Amino acid sequence: MDWSLLACVLVEFGSGVLSLGAGRPDHWPVFYVHSVVGVAFVFLLFFKLRRVRNRVTDARLWDRATVLSVLTATVAVAALATGVWWVLGGNARVLAYWNLLNLHVGLGLLLLPLVVAHLVTRYRPPRRADFEGRRTALRYGALLVGGALLFRVQELLAVALETPGRRRRFTGSKPVEGDGLEPEGETGDGNASFPVTSWVADDPDPVDEASWRLRVGGLTDSTLELSADELAPDAERRVLLDCTSGWYAERDWRGVRLGSVLDAAAPDDDARWVTVHSVTGYRWSFPIAEAREMLLATHVGGERLTHGHGFPLRLVAPDRRGFQWIKWVEAIEVRRRRDAAQWTAVLLSGFR
Repeated sequence: MDWSLLACVLVEFGSGVLSLGAGRPDHWPVFYVHSVVGVAFVFLLFFKLRRVRNRVTDARLWDRATVLSVLTATVAVAALATGVWWVLGGNARVLAYWNLLNLHVGLGLLLLPLVVAHLVTRYRPPRRADFEGRRTALRYGALLVGGALLFRVQELLAVALETPGRRRRFTGSKPVEGDGLEPEGETGDGNASFPVTSWVADDPDPVDEASWRLRVGGLTDSTLELSADELAPDAERRVLLDCTSGWYAERDWRGVRLGSVLDAAAPDDDARWVTVHSVTGYRWSFPIAEAREMLLATHVGGERLTHGHGFPLRLVAPDRRGFQWIKWVEAIEVRRRRDAAQWTAVLLSGFR
């Protein structure tokens, strides 16, 4: 049972981490696997708790590992409960800026080391007999098939009963409208119509537009420094922003085509990647062909971007999750390879 639970937690952890960067419709299997295995995990945990309930309720049977076991079980139940509540339409704010989905992610990250520690304290190597045999295969098959069926049933019931969960995307995110996420005084489709969210500690001082410049360089024939006046909007697109904190909003964005900016700098033949830099030090890399289709936005919903939404320039990256829509853009770097140091920048941005 413990090894089966660990397998579920590993799948949930891996698929959960992968889901943070999965935004294209063809990424749906990542989220589907996460949901189905999550349902199977519920049943396994139920049988596990039923089996050990006497060892927990009878204090005479406690040992040095019991407290860890109880903590692990509590975190597991809480992780499952927050995930199920989110799927069924719940959306309460639970800790400051954290909603149910944020809490679910945090509990999931905490659960893996706890389960590993629990397994160490109760270590028993798996035996071949534990997993062989037709009956065992049927049990595991029934868990997965049952999980898939139950997940599909809840989707159909959500639509039939018109619950708040019916409008979730395949990513699990819910629309801003009418789900309690929209800011007070929401109007139109502009800045106030969707939340201001930032990566971890990214909270720079307002950018001085007069002195701000967009630097474009790297593997290019020329290095550019463009002022705000030189970035006159020349394109408008309606693009869906899907934030990993659990909401999405489809808005009209206006700005400058990133492809036009790249053409002005003339990338070398060896150029394969484009890294977009924020004033906070945060940055992300994209294949150059994909980057050409992105937008450096100056307006949303007909309004000039506010500071919270990335003034004076924000990357609009279709089919990418919200944390990859770089705010407060200050530089475009053309590269031969992906910027491996972006992972360090992600952890340190906002603290410099």
